[in-house]
Amino acid sequence: MSSLYSGSVCIWNYQTQTMVKSFEVSELPVRSAKFIPRKQWVVAGADDMFIRVYNYNTMDKVKMFEAHTDYIRCVAVHPTLPYVLSSSDDMLIKLWDWDKGWMCTQIFEGHSHYVMQITFNPKDTNTFASASLDRTVKIWSLGSPDPNFTLDGHSKGVNCVDYFTGGDRPYLITGSDDQTAKVWDYQTKSCVQTLEGHAHNVSAVCFHPELPIIMTGSEDGTVRLWHSTTYRLENTLNYGLERVWSLGYMKGSRRVVIGYDEGTIMIKIGREEPVASMDNSGKIIWAKHNEIQTVNIKAVGAEAEIADGERLPLAVKELGSCDLYPQSLRHNPNGRFVVVCGDGEYIIYTALAWRNRSFGSALEIVWSTEGEYAVRESTSKIKIYSKNFQERKSIRPAFSAERIYGGVLLAMCTNDFICFYDWAECRLIRRIDVNVKNVYWADSGDLVTIASDSSFYILKYNRDLVSSHLDGGASAGEEGVEDAFELLHEINERVRTGLWVGDCFIYNNSSWRLNYCVGGEVTTMFHLDRPMYLLGYLANQSRVYLIDKEFNVVGYTLLLSLIEYKTLVMRGDLERANTVLPSIPKEQHNSVAHFLESRGMLEEALDIATDPNYRFDLAVQLGSLEVAKEIAVEARSESKWKQLGELAMSTGKLEMAEECLLQATDLSGLLLLYSSFGDAEGITKLASMAKELGKNNVAFLSLFMLGKLEECLQLLVDSNRIPEAALMARSYLPSKVSEIVSIWKTDLQKVNSKAAESLADPAEYPNLFEDWQIALNVEATVAPKRGVYPPAEEYTTYAERSNESLVEAFKSMNVEEEASSENGEPAHEVIEDDGVEESQEDAVEVEPDDSVDGGVLVNGNDGEEHWGMNNE
Repeated sequence: MSSLYSGSVCIWNYQTQTMVKSFEVSELPVRSAKFIPRKQWVVAGADDMFIRVYNYNTMDKVKMFEAHTDYIRCVAVHPTLPYVLSSSDDMLIKLWDWDKGWMCTQIFEGHSHYVMQITFNPKDTNTFASASLDRTVKIWSLGSPDPNFTLDGHSKGVNCVDYFTGGDRPYLITGSDDQTAKVWDYQTKSCVQTLEGHAHNVSAVCFHPELPIIMTGSEDGTVRLWHSTTYRLENTLNYGLERVWSLGYMKGSRRVVIGYDEGTIMIKIGREEPVASMDNSGKIIWAKHNEIQTVNIKAVGAEAEIADGERLPLAVKELGSCDLYPQSLRHNPNGRFVVVCGDGEYIIYTALAWRNRSFGSALEIVWSTEGEYAVRESTSKIKIYSKNFQERKSIRPAFSAERIYGGVLLAMCTNDFICFYDWAECRLIRRIDVNVKNVYWADSGDLVTIASDSSFYILKYNRDLVSSHLDGGASAGEEGVEDAFELLHEINERVRTGLWVGDCFIYNNSSWRLNYCVGGEVTTMFHLDRPMYLLGYLANQSRVYLIDKEFNVVGYTLLLSLIEYKTLVMRGDLERANTVLPSIPKEQHNSVAHFLESRGMLEEALDIATDPNYRFDLAVQLGSLEVAKEIAVEARSESKWKQLGELAMSTGKLEMAEECLLQATDLSGLLLLYSSFGDAEGITKLASMAKELGKNNVAFLSLFMLGKLEECLQLLVDSNRIPEAALMARSYLPSKVSEIVSIWKTDLQKVNSKAAESLADPAEYPNLFEDWQIALNVEATVAPKRGVYPPAEEYTTYAERSNESLVEAFKSMNVEEEASSENGEPAHEVIEDDGVEESQEDAVEVEPDDSVDGGVLVNGNDGEEHWGMNNE
């Protein structure tokens, strides 16, 4: 929430960076506003001397009252009691009780100038501090009108005050117009430290609740970050938004918000990754600020049965404290020692008893695989120490060493390249041009991962080649030994944290997926629901462990046998891989099958896969229809039968296709299949099945192909498609027209009686129906032939005649009859003619050319208007 000089108060959602609510409080500046979460209120004090209270959900004004006789500079909410303090330019501090109708229950007098800020003491909420332009800070107790004591040390007015919240130190900090901030011990009432460096009034100060940081903001436009123990200036922030007026933070978060003349900035400070390390036995040591704690994963017994991703119920033990603020903490290879680094120093402790064994200056420190360690004191000075903590070598690299990494070789990095050196002689092994974010060595020392900003590289280290090169006295040159490393794989993913297990690299990426990579093949193990960081792998439990920023530890199963199997497959050693397979639990076999599929080994994947759906997909990919059919029989899945039917049809296995389509009740597929066969019996069965299932389109088509026109007509009537039934009767069954028109009239009468009466029945008005008698003759002649189904192979015989009309054929036949009669030839032979038979078949096989002139209104013999239908 921000209160503005314009007189409004704005509430922001910082994750979406959108304004959620805005209150127009006053026409004058609102110098202070605070949340009261337990009441869902906002309280604001303005230059019009009023305090206003709003419900931040409903935007309703809860209370408004005049509180002071001059500008209100600050309001403060008591952490637990129903109290609000306000301070003003009238030099008074007032206490308000909202349970008593916002009554003023106490007035604190004592300052001789504007009271700029008031803050409750979080460790003793009965007391509070006030900062005034009279150059003093006063400490007060609720219930007492006089200050307990006064802190007097600034040479100009004091603008701001904040209490130290972490640890036991009884400190508070003040910021003044004398351009300094002072840290005070309020028990001894003495100034502990003066922070100098700002070029203008210090307008805002705070101790960060989580990090060892003091923040000071000034009218010089900068925010300075100081170490709260050493008081060293750590950083200066300047965002060019004019003067700084306020600082805000959220407990449990690294977010800090800064209010300026020209806007608001939110930043993250410190690191989110917890300072923690795990040794090979499962003992974890972590640092919470300066406190060191330890837990033991092995203490959680096997009988606990913790599921993957569940937080482990670990018993935390206090190990001790650290004399410096830990920024990194790491076990040495055998787990006997732990090194802590921070504040430009390092201390090596024994892991069990937490005894100091060695210390010194260091920006960072790394271990070798043999237990030696290297210290980077500056960008130009690196020292190597032996296992017994004795300095062995001091190196001044010819470049600026921004980072160092340990492991099999000692690595030194700039922002553009990394150089690897051997630990013994510090000889250059190889320079690689890459921007490095981290280096991870496999235990074998043969593989190394170099992680950059956007990808990571897996390299093979050829140690024998390097040894023979260097032992032979050959010069390494500026680039080192050319073939020291061989690039095996490059993967375009950002590694957050990583570790090696054998030849398998486990890491979590920028999307917080937990992946592992074997032979360049990446597999996602789990999708993490929050940022987590890898601690290590315990082989005897086959589990990889991670930690989050709240120090919750979770485990995920990753079988060594699975990794070994995949490694052998990648190397092409299938014989040995098959000997490892029995040791992989059945529930992991699908994962193995997916891996084999990705390698193009579909048959092997099908042999191993256990999931029926996955096996079916593999069988379909391989074209193993019999296997797919077995799975479909077991699964009884309509979609599987349909998929298999389509595949069987496309591969010409038509008997299997029919069985599958029947099992899937795929009527469209069956219609295509039977009509392609010319299988009248199949189409008859299909028509019955479709009618039972209410699939009228398929039923109609099936019956039509069979020439069962009466049943087609009945289906249209049953489906209440009476106009279509009438049109069909006119086209194919003229003898049924009267019957259907009667039904149509009755149906239409319900809607429009005039329209119903205007329908013409050919029995009454044959003159309205062109070639009516010929149509009846055609129907009678063709009817016996409708039940004859020539095989599909004869289609070509009829294909050419598909557009001929039977009515026209009969007309021409009649003309030929008359001509024949005149010549003394028998008339009936024409009916047996092939052409007529073809036309008859045409009515069965081909959808007719329906030219319906059904929209012509004509006068009937009885003088009424009727709708007639002309059809060829």
